[in-house]
Amino acid sequence: MELVESIEYINEQLEKLFGTEMLAGSQPKFRVVFSEDMFEKRVMTHDVHGNELLFPEVREVPKYRHYIRAKYVLERLVPVDQENTDLTTKVSYEPAHVFMRPDDSYLPPRLDMCCVAIEGLMAASEGRKPNAAKYIDPAHDPEYMSKKVESMTKELFGNETETTDALTYKEGIVNPAGQMEFHEQQKDSSVKEEKVN
Repeated sequence: MELVESIEYINEQLEKLFGTEMLAGSQPKFRVVFSEDMFEKRVMTHDVHGNELLFPEVREVPKYRHYIRAKYVLERLVPVDQENTDLTTKVSYEPAHVFMRPDDSYLPPRLDMCCVAIEGLMAASEGRKPNAAKYIDPAHDPEYMSKKVESMTKELFGNETETTDALTYKEGIVNPAGQMEFHEQQKDSSVKEEKVN
């Protein structure tokens, strides 16, 4: 799978930009991981066949594999409500954004997209509008469209002057020697200058 930027680089930059959580052993607040590589420890009350165990046991189980297949995930470090979870840790990385296209196909992670997702997440949690500028389609801007039309007009008809029109319609100055080079014209005595009255 192609990557625009390495995961190590993205995670280093996320740590620099958004910091670490001191109360969680200085773990980064955000990170990017591959869904297939992530596991977590959970207290299990049933075995793999669905039978109830006599005593609960802690098992390391895939974190995303059952619903996010082969994609990168932006995670956020959050506290865990110990009374309502089967996780064994007090803090956990939870998914904030999955890098995928609308058709659920693979999309490589990028630092700038991480920042946009984090800004949106932070704005929503603080009850404010995101700082990210909303995309404005240039096709709706009259000034942009007039410049585009002017550019296309120059490209299509830029060489249309009286001189080029006259040459095109064979009404301009014509070399009487035809295809001969200029220096050959001067050597050739058969070509005579015609005086215009």
